[in-house]
Amino acid sequence: MNAQNAVASLVGDSRAMVTLRSSILQLATSDISVLITGESGVGKEVIARAIHNASGAYGEFVPVNCGALAPELIASELFGHERGSFSGAQRRHVGVFERAEGGTLFLDEVTEMPLSQQPHLLRALESGRITRVGAEQEVAYDARVIAAFNIEPKEALHRGCLRRDLFYRLSVFPIHVPPLRTRREDIPSLANLFLDRLNEEHGRVLCLSNEQLDMLKAWTWPGNVRELKHTVQRAFVCTRKGGNLELADPAVTNMRPVRKNQDLVGQSIHDVERKLIFATLEYHCGNKTEAAESLGISPKTLYNRIVSYRSNAESVSST
Repeated sequence: MNAQNAVASLVGDSRAMVTLRSSILQLATSDISVLITGESGVGKEVIARAIHNASGAYGEFVPVNCGALAPELIASELFGHERGSFSGAQRRHVGVFERAEGGTLFLDEVTEMPLSQQPHLLRALESGRITRVGAEQEVAYDARVIAAFNIEPKEALHRGCLRRDLFYRLSVFPIHVPPLRTRREDIPSLANLFLDRLNEEHGRVLCLSNEQLDMLKAWTWPGNVRELKHTVQRAFVCTRKGGNLELADPAVTNMRPVRKNQDLVGQSIHDVERKLIFATLEYHCGNKTEAAESLGISPKTLYNRIVSYRSNAESVSST
């Protein structure tokens, strides 16, 4: 796929999307590291794949969710291990750095990686070489590294979940993807794209009216593009007849349109956050993974917040 076709796959006419496509064309001729930031669901992996496709790299695109890796296995997953290097290592394992040879390694949610492991990642990025667990010799790798956070870098540094030197090494070329609510003009194009794909896959001919598209543009979309995609998918499944897509799906009608925040005035940030988390959990029927994605935090962070709120409530009730 050439660079022009790669950027054309990113639909949207907002200024943010025009700038984004221009940045990807600039990156097509280089192999420098890229840092993509933005809320959960804005499409950071989609953008990383577009950068990979635009580059014309011969190797594969290898995505890794750093927050899903067990701390004790991070080194093995990233750099690989030799047979017998630890209990259970019955054969040599090739890590993602080597699997991305000649291609792109996408490290998602780097801020979820323990601080104790981040120096090893930093050394690999700076030296262009990795050492398999249990090996003595270093191995060179040739892959572009694209990292992604769903929190602002300043906040990650303030929280102490990201080393400053690693941040500077990753952010050679930073790209920020704004949330969908700030680029509403992209919603019709995205909704129609998702619907066109479903029509092609299932051999149907459904469409969205202008009134329906205006309704979609009115929602806040806390889950961003991912939530919009899932909304179209649910409505598609619920539409039995031809013609317009039936958006009277409970998952859609329960959403809230843009509104002013007078009901938040006078409440503490802690109380607003607590209500938001439990309301989001209720909206997703208790599914913590989906709720965390919608809130733009990791499932681990969501779990810790819930435990904290319930502990505080028990402390208050016992006094």
